[in-house]
Amino acid sequence: MKKLILAAAFAALAAGTALAETIKVGVTPGEHAQIMEKVKEVAAPKGLDIEILEFSDYVVPNQALADGELNANSFQHQPYLDNQIADRGYDIVSVGLTITTPMGVYSNKVKSLDELQDGATIAIPNDPTNGGRALLVLASKGLIKVNPDAGLKATPADVTENPKNIQFAELDAAQLPRSLADVDAAVINTNYALEADLHPKEDAIAIESEKSPYANVIAVRAADKDAPWVKTLVESYHDDSVKAFIVDTFKGALIPSW
Repeated sequence: MKKLILAAAFAALAAGTALAETIKVGVTPGEHAQIMEKVKEVAAPKGLDIEILEFSDYVVPNQALADGELNANSFQHQPYLDNQIADRGYDIVSVGLTITTPMGVYSNKVKSLDELQDGATIAIPNDPTNGGRALLVLASKGLIKVNPDAGLKATPADVTENPKNIQFAELDAAQLPRSLADVDAAVINTNYALEADLHPKEDAIAIESEKSPYANVIAVRAADKDAPWVKTLVESYHDDSVKAFIVDTFKGALIPSW
């Protein structure tokens, strides 16, 4: 009888070990890292152990995913991923929506866009998709006009009307909060804003509409898109407890997109 009990115990232990799977997920610091910690809690009882790796920029997480150093990443919106795939040939796909983070315009020198003087300098991200997004935010507020043919990848060269002669400083997205001491305003992605203690709803002098195409995604290598762990990862992220965590923690700065 004891042998049967021991055999059953060992079998259960072996089954549990077989079911447990560890994956590495790349995120950027701030809200993406915080949310993934919550997702990790939800995924653990489902047999999925998530190891979270933080990256300080937007370029390395896709390269690391493509190179097999990560199993998934969660930090970017779909237009940025599309641009990375087109430019670098990554065989990466999105498998689930996460959050939308409205981009904000911040300033240490003025309290509204109307206060910007002629020739003012506004810092924007230097990558094509986020730089274009920043220009579209400014255009939506009436500060400039952008050639509609440029689509989501507009650059300063696509600005067709600029009545205040705004000068654009194109900087690495992670450096934009630090640039506020040197420029009149900066258009900053929410993850970097929150990391610098800037809250979109409280500190931005202008904010992107919630109706935008910039929902963030979970990305994996195309070869893994149908793997069981991918389904578990997405289901864990889309759990009601994760949605409640986002709403309660970020108080409107982030919007669950599923």
